[in-house]
Amino acid sequence: MAKKKNDGKDKSDGKGKDKNDGREKVKLEPDDLRLAEGTAAENLDTDKNDETTAIYIKKSQIKYELELKKLQIELMKLQNSMKSSGMRVMAIFEGRDAAGKGGTIKRITANLNPRSARVVALMKPNETESTQWYFQRYVAYLPSAGELVLFDRSWYNRAMVEPVMGFCSDEQNKRFLKDVPLFEEMLVKDGIKLFKFYFSVSKEVQKARFDSRKEDPLKQYKLSPVDNLAQEYWHQYSVRKFQMLSETNRTISPWTIIRSDDKKKARLNCMKHILSHLPYEGKLPAEELETDSDIVVSGIDELKHMEDNLMNPEQLHG
Repeated sequence: MAKKKNDGKDKSDGKGKDKNDGREKVKLEPDDLRLAEGTAAENLDTDKNDETTAIYIKKSQIKYELELKKLQIELMKLQNSMKSSGMRVMAIFEGRDAAGKGGTIKRITANLNPRSARVVALMKPNETESTQWYFQRYVAYLPSAGELVLFDRSWYNRAMVEPVMGFCSDEQNKRFLKDVPLFEEMLVKDGIKLFKFYFSVSKEVQKARFDSRKEDPLKQYKLSPVDNLAQEYWHQYSVRKFQMLSETNRTISPWTIIRSDDKKKARLNCMKHILSHLPYEGKLPAEELETDSDIVVSGIDELKHMEDNLMNPEQLHG
């Protein structure tokens, strides 16, 4: 049970003003209150006294916060180790809109030194970039020694979003799918540790998250004109996903699918996957970094799932 400080005294005059300074009191309904992530776990051992108020938190939330903190400490160990070893790490986050990519990236970088942990989220190409080699604008953001770079969407825009929305030609899409395995092979052979994550969300959960964005003022910055089209073009995106996995899931640069209907489980398992595949000092035992097979799926297994359900699209994961 977490505690929240409270002076225990009602200083209101009954008319919505504070007796001491005449300021209007803002009365919040329970639904308006939201504890910052980590608050419940931090206050587990707070003693009951006149300065605290009891707030009941789900045990699952406390468990999540404690696990998240443990993994974030591991990421800090990894970053310190990378600084001394010069290891270069890069992670690509792809998936449908509202699949939880940004939230996972936020938790990964929350306690890392931003000087060597960068998030890359590029806008659409400008007039000059549109005339360049497709991969050219991404090359400048590749990691240097000791750096962790996380791409919130990447060159794989040309595999899904661009062809579905008509932002590239069929020829450009086909050329990309042939070129990208060679490009990634060069990165890996040059020593970059490359992770490719595809966050898979169901159509129903995606719609619920879109609706939440409309209702929550703190989430409205995430709204985009293509949100409704993501639902309308659901099956077109599924076809492009299958094509992308078929052409670009390689032994040297495999895809890892993250089932993200439960965003908290998705975040934790994505972090565990990264940590379990990299060497660093003071690493936790392997069993503590083991991922949930219901959440983390290999690209090969996802392709098999899609092949088995081609005639039953409603059975396909997002």
